Amino acid sequence: MRKGINISKDVLLNPSDSSHRVIIPLYIPNEEDYYKEAYPIFEYCLFSVIKTSATPLKISVVSNNSCDSVNDKLYELQKKGFIDELIIEKEAIGKINSILKALRTAEERLITITDADVLFCNGWEEAVSEVFEAFPKAGAVSPVPVFRKHFHLTANIWLHHLFSKKLFFRAVKNSEALTRFANSIGWPWLDEKWRDAIGTLESKNGTIAVLGCPHFVATYKSEVFQELPKENSKFKLGGDSEHLYTDFPVIRRGGYRLSTYDNYAYHLGNHMEPWMNEMYHSLIEVPKKENTYSKFTVLKRNRLEYLFSEYLFKKILYFKPIKRVLLKSKGLTKEQINNFTS
Repeated sequence: MRKGINISKDVLLNPSDSSHRVIIPLYIPNEEDYYKEAYPIFEYCLFSVIKTSATPLKISVVSNNSCDSVNDKLYELQKKGFIDELIIEKEAIGKINSILKALRTAEERLITITDADVLFCNGWEEAVSEVFEAFPKAGAVSPVPVFRKHFHLTANIWLHHLFSKKLFFRAVKNSEALTRFANSIGWPWLDEKWRDAIGTLESKNGTIAVLGCPHFVATYKSEVFQELPKENSKFKLGGDSEHLYTDFPVIRRGGYRLSTYDNYAYHLGNHMEPWMNEMYHSLIEVPKKENTYSKFTVLKRNRLEYLFSEYLFKKILYFKPIKRVLLKSKGLTKEQINNFTS
């Protein structure tokens, strides 16, 4: 039997004071061996986002079959106001499906999806925002430029700027950061041939962005996720999951996949190193200000352009003799071209 009137009935929801949401999928099944330092590294990720963000953010953490000790600590963080949305899954549903739990209901203009082992640096949100503003067709922007992404899901960029000097190879802005990224994925060093030049795009106002966008940390315009598959991913990790759910929706929507020219975040991996601690404690708390993200150009799908770019032009672009001519016209030397096409 129901008595009285539900005071929430017919009450309109208050609009959010944030236009940017950060989604962090988390999988820490135990706190031993491989995962021994996973939780403190996650806290570096979480608190570096909070410290360095330029605008009020909403943070979603999705715990995917993490152990009880980790879930207890996450709940305490939420009670203290550091996490806006906490989703705890007791069964392993996979990384992408964890992201979808928060993504399918997110209403913010920008969505940042990040692995739980990323350290954000001061200026990252401003730098990403600058790229979105300078390049109206940007659909995803990473604060981490990564080597050799210039031909990876960038056919639409090459199509639009094939004969323009705005698309050009330049010297790497931060080779030390590029080396640290290589270390984080298990490379003991990074040869000079991997860090001497990088594909870039320059806007009318002089902003420089790097071609390509890694998916371990990236910020997306929300409309690209209208292109998501309707069903959930079949993979726990890997397979075609990140391609189908985070990379390809940008392309289907006609968006560019870009990165900032300088480095504004670090992939940490699963092992804590002294420089990480030093860098984290050097971060400066940033006062939050109102954003202008609602002014960013909304991407609209052009089916004809998408089909031409992805099914015809891409084949031409990947033809090795043509690729070599293009690389030469975009500023690479013969030796660099040999390295880039080997």
